[in-house]
Amino acid sequence: MTVYFIGAGPGDPELITVKGQRLIGNCPVIIYAGSLVPEAVLEGHRAVQVINSAELHLEQIIALMKSAHERGQDVARVHSGDPSLYGAIGEQIRHLRELGIAFEIIPGVTATAACAALLGAELTLPDISQSVILTRYADKTSMPAGEALGELAQHTATMAIHLGVKNLGKIVAELMPHYGTDCPIAVVHRASWPDQDWVVGTLADIEAKVQDKGFRRTALILVGRVLGNEVFSESSLYHAGHAHVFRP
Repeated sequence: MTVYFIGAGPGDPELITVKGQRLIGNCPVIIYAGSLVPEAVLEGHRAVQVINSAELHLEQIIALMKSAHERGQDVARVHSGDPSLYGAIGEQIRHLRELGIAFEIIPGVTATAACAALLGAELTLPDISQSVILTRYADKTSMPAGEALGELAQHTATMAIHLGVKNLGKIVAELMPHYGTDCPIAVVHRASWPDQDWVVGTLADIEAKVQDKGFRRTALILVGRVLGNEVFSESSLYHAGHAHVFRP
């Protein structure tokens, strides 16, 4: 028996891996994060038990997994995006290890990747940014030492900020001294869902644009000069003068 932590992707039911889809179709028990995972992801399943974990606390979820283990039934534990990023799987895994229950993580498409695709952007451009910082805004959960938004902003790398749209004003204030008022920023609401929406601006005007849209939650913030920048060097990978093992 195995518990499979499956990344369902950002919302579009087709943005799930073939392996993840196969496991959802075959596992007799499905526990899915119903507040973030569309039911369409579960279409075609043959499970005898399907549970929405949005209504449960951690101990109840572990109890369901333990019960399935005792019956010898595999569990599809379905999370949104990629479960290794803000998926709260670490605490579940800790319990499973204590109980001696096998588990496997199936990666998924991240919200950051879905937002970049929607914006038609490459997040790592030569001369502009070669790093992407995935982080969140410290609201109810504090950040570890050295990971405050203002400290990360000193790198001026491309940044994806989760769970922060309701604190956009504070975020802009922390970013502006490092990125500059003219730095591009995008706020994407429910990327890849049927009601997806987004707005692009600069650190100087993004607050007003987001207020007009009415975004309050389920939005990701992307900031960096890779957004809309057409002035950058071409990569060496496809440069005619660059030789490598596949192109002498």
